[in-house]
Amino acid sequence: MLTVNVRHDETSIVQGIKDDSKSLPYKPLTFWTSCDNNDDMLIRRMNNAGRFMLCLSVLMVILYIIWFRGNNDITTSLPIDSEDTLEFEEEVTSTKKPHILFIFADDYGYNDIGYHGSEIKTPNLDRLAEEGVRLENYYVQPICTPSRSQLMSGRYQTHTGLQHRHIAGNMPNALPRDSPTLPDKMREAGYSTHMVGKWHLGFYKEEYLPINRGFDSFYGILAGQADHYNKTYCYDFCGYDFRDNHDTVVPVPMEYSTHLYTKRVTDLVRNHQSTKPMFLYLAFQAVHGPLQVPRKYSDPYSNIPDANRTIYAGMVAAMDESVGNITTALKANGMWDNTILVFSTDNGGRVDLGGNNWPLRGWKSSLWEGGVRGVGFVHGQKLKNKGTISKELIHVSDWYPTLVGLAGGSLKGTRPLDGFDQWNTISIGSASPRDTLLHNIDPLSDPVGDKLMGSPFDNRYRAALRWKNWKIITGTPAYSGNGSWIPPPGSSHRPQLDIDAGNPKKNIWLFDISEDPEERVDLHEKLPKIVMLMLRKLHEANSTAVPCSYPPVDKRADPKLHGGYWGPWIK
Repeated sequence: MLTVNVRHDETSIVQGIKDDSKSLPYKPLTFWTSCDNNDDMLIRRMNNAGRFMLCLSVLMVILYIIWFRGNNDITTSLPIDSEDTLEFEEEVTSTKKPHILFIFADDYGYNDIGYHGSEIKTPNLDRLAEEGVRLENYYVQPICTPSRSQLMSGRYQTHTGLQHRHIAGNMPNALPRDSPTLPDKMREAGYSTHMVGKWHLGFYKEEYLPINRGFDSFYGILAGQADHYNKTYCYDFCGYDFRDNHDTVVPVPMEYSTHLYTKRVTDLVRNHQSTKPMFLYLAFQAVHGPLQVPRKYSDPYSNIPDANRTIYAGMVAAMDESVGNITTALKANGMWDNTILVFSTDNGGRVDLGGNNWPLRGWKSSLWEGGVRGVGFVHGQKLKNKGTISKELIHVSDWYPTLVGLAGGSLKGTRPLDGFDQWNTISIGSASPRDTLLHNIDPLSDPVGDKLMGSPFDNRYRAALRWKNWKIITGTPAYSGNGSWIPPPGSSHRPQLDIDAGNPKKNIWLFDISEDPEERVDLHEKLPKIVMLMLRKLHEANSTAVPCSYPPVDKRADPKLHGGYWGPWIK
């Protein structure tokens, strides 16, 4: 072992560097210097400052030689224990800020990834999940805007006024600016920040564009969907929706959205030579409708007895290929080993548009598990428990504090967060700090049935809350779709229709999700005390809710008034 002995007096700074040569199979380099008063006349005649500088210079030369030889892979000629060296290198690597890649898949069903038994092949996603940590008690919101708002803010939609449906393209509404966004915090922590894909958090004023919400660059669409080729979006009005930062982009009709986004991401990676770590948010349009994909991806699934699912499967295959190409680019640029990748769906799949959530109940736009239980996993070398499955309760709002924590950032200046830092839960298997999850409370939903006598919460309105293993749903569980169990086309399983469809006044359901994740056994009549406890929790959650923001659509948003493109229309 190499040891350095230092005497802390002004006449002898360095006594020596000794080595334990008996334990080494070679003769090590040995250095010795002395600045005692018995040395030659030059040293004795030096004043105290001169002797200090000479000894310090000798020490610097020694350290430089050690550094130089170590950096030229001649480590075997240094008398340093190899295990100590490796531990030191791991410690230095662990303190380096990671690059963070967050991938949102749009309308991606629970049963549409290979490791959940899907007939759709996803080799790249499966491999990343297998090497990382799969999240099997992970929740998102039933529709697009709420999931994205909670990722960007770390706050429930009841605290941002976005409780009701989504933000339409011609609606003067947006994620409020009263709290910093996730990219704001990543930039504050020293990151370059880039977004590619679908925004869907409002754009009626310039200040709400992604480039003004913490991102250094933006490339994609502003609204909730667009044609995957010609980038048109229609909602009362029709127009193009495609931007590069502030500038509108003339779309090339034969360029497919997933391919365009992949190219932009790989370009960002290849051109990233900065010492800054990178935060990259890739929000695919895929696999959201319209159902479109180059035939080379859908042809392998022509055996599926449903045309929509055939195209949908091709869209999934193209997305999976994209993720593989992006990881290849990260590796080629030397960034992969220091990258944390998070993959998540934004809500359940749409069964009517090819998606599938079997064996879960319901689909997108519903509070059933098929609408809110998400596909998710994390990959990265910083994970301690690689190759594991986490069944701890995690929610999309948790990514905000988790990723800011990984970035070494600060949560100061935010409004009160509803998300929890889940890194220890994911990385080392600690218990989740979360035991309660508010799925939503929608005060603008149509009331259904009668209020339960003695209830502190008005159960006529759409709401859902999870507490430990219990889940309560009130009002109408779905904006659209229903509570059926739908297997994928061609399956040996038979569809089972919504058992409550014939009871239009029913407005309370209680499930033990740990024992009944498919929501087949409603316990609300059998366990009235648990029902009342859950209603009290809904009441408590509702007591902090802000008024719902859902303004009427605005004719001034018509793209014809703005050069044919969707974009800000209010100064």
